[in-house]
Amino acid sequence: MNDVSMSRVELLDASTAPLSAQQFFSGGDPGPIVAALATVPELLVPALGFVGSALGAGAIGVRAKELAILRTSALQGCTYCIHAHTAVSLDVGLSPDEVRALRGELPLEDGFPSARERALIGWIDALAGATGPVPDDVWTEARDHWAAHDLVEISVTVGATMFLNRFATGFQLPTATHVLERLQAEGMA
Repeated sequence: MNDVSMSRVELLDASTAPLSAQQFFSGGDPGPIVAALATVPELLVPALGFVGSALGAGAIGVRAKELAILRTSALQGCTYCIHAHTAVSLDVGLSPDEVRALRGELPLEDGFPSARERALIGWIDALAGATGPVPDDVWTEARDHWAAHDLVEISVTVGATMFLNRFATGFQLPTATHVLERLQAEGMA
């Protein structure tokens, strides 16, 4: 189980979760987001359904989704999500330099020579790292490389990620020890 001593909300487990949330604990520890959401079981299924759809592979593919999730989490400063999605990003094939660039540790050009991916990251940055409308030049650059429906899907991913970033940060959800150990072994802690 996670180190729950730092969480601001009780992280339920199989013995404390309500009956309506038990299905999420049948395979063991479901992680701190589910363990926290289980305290309000009527929100658990709808929240996970939305988040699962928004963050799942979708039409745009898992690589683009992970670009959006990790970059948004880095811009929002969500340590929990940065840790979790650094590991996921590596698992889906992003290189260590790409991950470092998304986390703001390297210039984007060093990790992403592709103008197409840099245009997508520019769109993500405009959504997650600024307020107000997306600037016209960012829109034009993104549309030169991506269809409108792709940008809609990525925008929903960014929005769902921002929700989870605030949720995880606000409640100070802990990162699992095995994730921290993996990042340490990868030189990404």
